[in-house]
Amino acid sequence: MITAASLKSYTVKDLAQMAKSRGLSGWHSMRKDQLVRALVKAGKSQSAKAQKSSAKKASASKAKVTTKAKAKAPSTRKPARAKKKELVKPTSAAALRKIRNLHSQREESKDISSHTVSENGDRMIVMVRDPFWLHVYWEVTRQSVDRVRAAMAEHWHGAKPVLQLIEVDGGSTTSTAERVVREIEIHGGVKNWYIDVVDPPKSYRVLLGYVGVDERFYPMVRSNVVTTPRPGTSDEIDGNWTGVAENVDKIYALSGGNQNDVASDDLKQLFEERLHRPVGTPLSARIGAIADRFSQENQGFNLQVEVEIVIHGQTKKGSQVTLKGEPVKVNDNGAFMVKMDLPDKRQIFPIVARSQDGVEQRTIALAIERNTKIMDPVTYDGHV
Repeated sequence: MITAASLKSYTVKDLAQMAKSRGLSGWHSMRKDQLVRALVKAGKSQSAKAQKSSAKKASASKAKVTTKAKAKAPSTRKPARAKKKELVKPTSAAALRKIRNLHSQREESKDISSHTVSENGDRMIVMVRDPFWLHVYWEVTRQSVDRVRAAMAEHWHGAKPVLQLIEVDGGSTTSTAERVVREIEIHGGVKNWYIDVVDPPKSYRVLLGYVGVDERFYPMVRSNVVTTPRPGTSDEIDGNWTGVAENVDKIYALSGGNQNDVASDDLKQLFEERLHRPVGTPLSARIGAIADRFSQENQGFNLQVEVEIVIHGQTKKGSQVTLKGEPVKVNDNGAFMVKMDLPDKRQIFPIVARSQDGVEQRTIALAIERNTKIMDPVTYDGHV
């Protein structure tokens, strides 16, 4: 606190300097007693301002402490009613249909069963196309797929149909050793597949089954054992399977048809179904049997008629074409042609073309009926 008594001990010059530093107006013309009064008055004013500022700070600090205490104290007010959670809207009908369609497509892609009832049950045949290609054909019943599905249980979800290519090494002993070369993922809607192989000659067997999400293979049916020929040998078969009738003896022998087991019986049955004639019998015996049959039939005057049909078409280059599930050779320009016998009955010929990348597929079904009527014979006795 500045007092008049303390200021009187200062000289006029010191008092003038103090007044100047405090910003007092007219200090340069004041006398000593005037400077003392002005400085005392200025000191009182400054002290009052300081006290007022200190009081404001203290009040603000007290208010802050009170607010914190209220925040910590338990509230006696009733809590605001919580907002009800919004109910999740059910999925739209379009989305449900899309989900069902996707599920149906996934199941169809896994279904490798035959859509027609097979009289032969499950069977799988491997045939040799050339030293580097095998042709696999199978028929699996719906019941067999259901049995595997039940065996896989929870692992059926996400299961994939696969072909297991197995290399068979018989060596010079009676025992054989088999090892899995690779697994080939396939899809439903087909019943034959081409498999490329390497390093001929080698012996192979193929297994058809499913691989579950547990990566375990569940087999369904196994094929016969085949042996690929050496490249460039006389056993090598030229052309596609549309010319199988011309090479039936070679294909039958290379595919293990001369072995005395169940698989060779299935192979013989398949060949005879497709070619409509016996296989596996020596050519000389077949010619002799045919000659005997015609000799007996030609003892009297007769007339026989056979019918062949030619189916030809065009598709995109590189596409795969099948006729009644059997592969058809497609030329480099996309053209194809098949020639076959037409028996005396009504038949449906589904022709399926699949794009090279397997994304697109087109199907045309031909319904053809042959109705042959044999008229009563007429004999002329020479009289008009």
